[in-house]
Amino acid sequence: MKLLILCLGLTLVCANEIKNDYVEKNFDPSKIKGKWYSILLASDEKEKIEENGSMRVFVEYIDVLKNSSLFFKFHTIVNGKCTEIFLVSEKTDKDRVYAVQYDGFNIFTVADVVYDKYIVFYLVNVNNEETFQLVELYGREPDVSSEIKEKVVKFCEEHGIVKENILDLTKVDRCLQARDGQEA
Repeated sequence: MKLLILCLGLTLVCANEIKNDYVEKNFDPSKIKGKWYSILLASDEKEKIEENGSMRVFVEYIDVLKNSSLFFKFHTIVNGKCTEIFLVSEKTDKDRVYAVQYDGFNIFTVADVVYDKYIVFYLVNVNNEETFQLVELYGREPDVSSEIKEKVVKFCEEHGIVKENILDLTKVDRCLQARDGQEA
C-alpha cells in the first residue's frame, strides 16, 4: 500500500515538473516516433548511469503503440558487447506521463521536446522504497547544440542533480555500430 501511495505521489510530482508551455498544451506522442540518439544522461545517483550502471542505456528507437503506450528499443553494454533491450511504458492518466518496470518502478514525463531536434525525459525510479531521479536528453542526430545541452544542464540543476552527475554520452561508446546491424 505504501508503494502504491508513493507511486501516485510521484506521478503527481512528475506531472507538475513541466515548465514548457508548448509541450504542456500541444504534446503529440506520434511525433516522437522514430530514431533517436542518447546525448546526455544525468542522475542524483551517479552510479546508476556510470559504466555497468543499470540505467546506462542508449536509445535507438521510440514507437507509439495503439493504446498510447511507448515502445523503446535501447542498447546497453554487457560484458563488453552491445545488447538490445526492449521496454514498453504504459500511458498514465496524466498527459506526457508514463510508467514502466525496469530496475524498479519508474514514472517519467516528457519534460521538453522539439520533435525534429530533441526530447528530454524526467524520470523518478522507486526500488525497495528508495528513489532516485534521472534526466535523459535524446537527439534526432548523434549530437545537439551546446544551447540545448545547457538548457538540460539547467533543468538538472533545478531538480537537484549536480553538474558532476551529468554525463555527455557523445563522448562514450553508445553502441552506434549495433544500430546499423554491425558487430559492436
